[in-house]
Amino acid sequence: MRALQNDREIDMPHSTTRRHLMLGLGGLAGAVALARPGLAQRGWEPNRPVQFIVPAGTGGGADQMARVIQGIVSKYGLMRQPMVVVNKAGGAGAEGFLEAKGARANPHVLVVTLSNLFTTPLATGVPFSWRDLTPISMMALDEFVLWVNAEAPFGTAQDLIAAAKQNRLRMGGTGSKQEDQIITAAITRATGAQFAYVPFRGGGEVAVQLVGKHIDSTVNNPIEAVTHWRSGALRPLCVFDSQRLSGAERMTETMAWRDIPTAKESGLDVEYLMLRGIMGAPGLNAAQIAFYVDLLAKVRDTQEWRDLMAQGAFNTTTMTGDAFRSWLEAEETRHRSLMQEAGFLAGQAS
Repeated sequence: MRALQNDREIDMPHSTTRRHLMLGLGGLAGAVALARPGLAQRGWEPNRPVQFIVPAGTGGGADQMARVIQGIVSKYGLMRQPMVVVNKAGGAGAEGFLEAKGARANPHVLVVTLSNLFTTPLATGVPFSWRDLTPISMMALDEFVLWVNAEAPFGTAQDLIAAAKQNRLRMGGTGSKQEDQIITAAITRATGAQFAYVPFRGGGEVAVQLVGKHIDSTVNNPIEAVTHWRSGALRPLCVFDSQRLSGAERMTETMAWRDIPTAKESGLDVEYLMLRGIMGAPGLNAAQIAFYVDLLAKVRDTQEWRDLMAQGAFNTTTMTGDAFRSWLEAEETRHRSLMQEAGFLAGQAS
């Protein structure tokens, strides 16, 4: 079984990207003080509200990240115009992507992207690719964790797999033929465990369904399930990464993020990380791209952003420019291969 590998030659090592030192109040004040002069020197800034499209449902990781960015920009006055978050989840995010694609040369449209940037066009045949947008910044990479209800009789990933070999279990996830279902299919190929995949509109809804025992397991992102883990409602079994998460702060009385074993440690040879990035409408010019690259660098240089990264156990790899474009090229190729293997490509028999 081939593991779902992240491109490690492009990805930066976890040890150098996971966490940053806390920015002192003086440093933050300096960053904020520089924000407005920087805009004037660059010669371009938004002159009307910026629409920030989330191609996913409310409450999920993309939605949470967009709203944190919106809040930071507003709190510190990082641009003069407001940022307005709009959820457009229809067609596994195609609604949002196509709207952005149609806003050619409009610098007042941004999209927060996850890996449905690749999976949606590959699975549906919708006339769109990441090349139809303007890459601005990779903000982070997101992890996936195998979750069960805390009252379920599964203490390890192998317990869940053994049960799913005996009786088909319900695996909840965001969308169809998207990241969550790709991982689910990989688990089945690696182990023979059988899951009835149940799609929902967003990761927040997926977590609520697991809390309510309407499904048996999920492969949700950490940020989408952490509050339910902290409340004692959910239990993590493994993380789909080559090494453990680095978070040392206790999320519960007994566990921190780093205490969750990897899938490989759990006898499950599956890996997958997901994009959390920002794209603009097609046809943006160099000054407009530079404005948003600088804006998002200021966002990352706040305690609120570091808190989000720690809360959601993100891999804090960031990229812009040619490096980001090269990464997008490689990820598109990787997703085409993974989805072909799973039978998820448009027009392909499953």
